[in-house]
Amino acid sequence: MEFREEGEGEPVSPTGQYFNSSVLSVAILAVLEFEVPINDSQALSLLQDVFLPINPRFSSIMVSDNPDQKKQWKRVEVKLEDHVHVPIFPSKMSPESYDEYFDDYISNIAAEKLPQNRPLWEIHILKYPTSHAAGTLIFKLHHALGDGYSLMGALLSCLQSAQNPSVPLTFPSLKSSGPQTTHKTKIVSQFFSSVFQTVSDFSWSILKSSFVKDDRTPIRSGEDGVEFRPITLSTLTFSIDEIKLIKNKLGVTINDVIAGIIFLGTRIYMQEVTQKSSNERCTALVLLRTRNIEGYKSIKEMTEPNNAKMSWGNQFAFLHLPVPKSTETSNPLNFVWEAQKMIKKKRSSAASYLTSWLLDVLKKFRGPEGAARYIHGTLKNSSMTISNMIGPVEKMALDNQPVGGLYFMVVGPPQCLTVLHLVIWES
Repeated sequence: MEFREEGEGEPVSPTGQYFNSSVLSVAILAVLEFEVPINDSQALSLLQDVFLPINPRFSSIMVSDNPDQKKQWKRVEVKLEDHVHVPIFPSKMSPESYDEYFDDYISNIAAEKLPQNRPLWEIHILKYPTSHAAGTLIFKLHHALGDGYSLMGALLSCLQSAQNPSVPLTFPSLKSSGPQTTHKTKIVSQFFSSVFQTVSDFSWSILKSSFVKDDRTPIRSGEDGVEFRPITLSTLTFSIDEIKLIKNKLGVTINDVIAGIIFLGTRIYMQEVTQKSSNERCTALVLLRTRNIEGYKSIKEMTEPNNAKMSWGNQFAFLHLPVPKSTETSNPLNFVWEAQKMIKKKRSSAASYLTSWLLDVLKKFRGPEGAARYIHGTLKNSSMTISNMIGPVEKMALDNQPVGGLYFMVVGPPQCLTVLHLVIWES
């Protein structure tokens, strides 16, 4: 399933309307963990001078004359005080006690919908030390504003290198290093294989979105309204050197290794809760970027008019990947092999473009709400969503305050489990 916007403009894109509808309200939370207590004296001026100028959507609301008309972005005066929240917790508590307050707080803001009468973003400044940070900053940005690439690019453009604040952050190349096949026989073979895979994937996507549901398991309740329930946030840190060691030994990509780790960990957890879940049907929706570019681009490049290749907006695809069953593979490394094989096969499919066409048809005959219901079904009938972003290669700082940790999550989809990973650097 692919979503694409043409960039910044007055009309709200179809994807923006899908993600901000009566059936879907999806947002991104980005969490910055500071190594020193937060000094927020310059917060409003930074938002006014650095954040708001990034894109007009940060100063706009969605409007329409009636529900049947296409929504428009309308510029409004931004009252920054309405977007900045500084919670008050009891004083002089231990970091472990503040961990509980933090968990409850982020669970609450994850479940709350962003008000529609002001621009669709807000920040939360937590000045209390937890076991992970001396202070924490949470950005909440509605997915209708853009995808993770756009919104994380906007956030990272506000940061600087901790070692040299005058130098912008640098990022690794996202260029694929795989060999290119040129032999005519292989090209013909790949063409027919791609056609078959496209038909198979598109048919399965329709069935999964409309009729075929994953089994009820420890990671999928199958109940309505799970997106409105409290969430539990867990973070893990893996050594990039160890991941690259596995990558080089197996001849796969870093994303293949991480997907295999996620699949293995998911099955182990499910099996520990209930033994029978090791063989139950479980599908992951893996989000892949569809921009044909290497690395991050500047905000100026992303917001240039008529530049669809790099444009701001939602440009990503959903791939349905069945999570390997524990009885089908006993070797943990086989989970990596299975992930690599499935992702490679799915990448050769054009089903995402057909799904995009199907959404356009649904929007034409049933309106944006009808297309949003289809996406809602796609998410609800699957068990989990996996997404990833690439982080900078050096230590970060915001307003000369060093950032020790950065992670993000998607909130609002009708699923019990989402897994998002940030790769700090990749050579």
